[in-house]
Amino acid sequence: MMHIIVVDDEESQRTLLAGFLEKKGYTVTTAASGKEAIEKNRITGFDLAILDLKMPEINGIETMTQMKEIDPETYFIILTGYGTIESAVEAMKLGSYDYLNKPINLDELELLIERIREEQITHRELEVLREKIEEKFETESFVAESKKMKEVLSLISRVAKADSTVLIHGESGTGKELVARLIHHASNRKNNRFIPISCAALPETLLESELFGYERGAFSGAEKRKIGKFELAHKGTLFLDEIGDLPIGTQVKLLRVLQEFTFERLGSNTPIKADVRLISATNQELTEKISQGTFREDLYYRLNVIIIELPPLRERKEDIKPLVEHFIEKCCCRDRAKIKGMSKDALDNLLRYNWPGNVRELENVIERAVVLRRGDLIESRDVPLKTEVDKKMYDAESLREVEKEHIEMILRKAGWNLSEAAKKLGIHRNTLRLKMNEYGIEKE
Repeated sequence: MMHIIVVDDEESQRTLLAGFLEKKGYTVTTAASGKEAIEKNRITGFDLAILDLKMPEINGIETMTQMKEIDPETYFIILTGYGTIESAVEAMKLGSYDYLNKPINLDELELLIERIREEQITHRELEVLREKIEEKFETESFVAESKKMKEVLSLISRVAKADSTVLIHGESGTGKELVARLIHHASNRKNNRFIPISCAALPETLLESELFGYERGAFSGAEKRKIGKFELAHKGTLFLDEIGDLPIGTQVKLLRVLQEFTFERLGSNTPIKADVRLISATNQELTEKISQGTFREDLYYRLNVIIIELPPLRERKEDIKPLVEHFIEKCCCRDRAKIKGMSKDALDNLLRYNWPGNVRELENVIERAVVLRRGDLIESRDVPLKTEVDKKMYDAESLREVEKEHIEMILRKAGWNLSEAAKKLGIHRNTLRLKMNEYGIEKE
């Protein structure tokens, strides 16, 4: 239900409006001055503010201007007395939804609030619809011809209806976010938001503000209130990608949210309810990070209620052909190209390749082949992956070069996870670091 603040320096007017609105089922807060309303707005967000135009110290227009800086999504109704119509019209130019003359006609006020409520609902529905359209195009590229991927789909269908946390594990490019979107789309939360965020893309301070939001003045540069991802994902799904890169300090705060189902914006002590389903993903071995002291064990068990293992593309090569057909069709629709398909030799090249970048790499290869093809059929010369890999190895003039190429290949397969790559190479992780420094190998 809408949260409304009534701001008027006349106590009788505040009491009248607050009582009327509460009887109609709205949550109501009152303030006797513009300054008091602004301070309350720093702590609590309001869907609608009903402001008297003439108030001591700060008038209704200035109060509205400052409240808009804190929360731009708030709607405003200005209350005016006799002879102040011009000021009310000016207020509408500055962002007020409408104005009402005193004494207030309560029926007129109720109709105005109902229009605002319907407009807010329509706005949210449009956002959800846009996200569902984007989601539709994303989920269409999920191919499951292989036994392993059919098992993944079966698991998705079983866990979707529950609200349990899900941890998706797999190499880079295997489609972890796509699986998260499928879970959301098949869940009871599908009509609400799916909010993704990468834990590796932002430094710790920015990550916390993105997750939990902040109040105006919470830190230098916080000029207005920001709604965090947890709040935006209310009744929906929050997807935390690359959860293994979450800083320890933020891990503590995330654990508290999962335990207490509440959080606070930065700069506020007011708890906000978190009705959110959490799905996380990683290409790292979190148990190793726990032993290294860089990931909390208690958080791991909170996240790991249900785990979905995504196999790399090299372990589900039955999916390569249908994926190729899908990506060719996608490129043709986008670029209006006319392609008959792919030759057998070209497909054999793809089937022999180990795909360190998985499905994401395959899509990039097909897009390149569609652009650079010489005819209406993609030939083996358009997808020279296996040849290129072999050529590097055979052209190497020393054991040193062969070793460097091999280490780089294993690192790519492991998604540049040093612990996993060292295990595959049969060496200690510190030895791998020394080899990388020696050969000048850096993460792509």
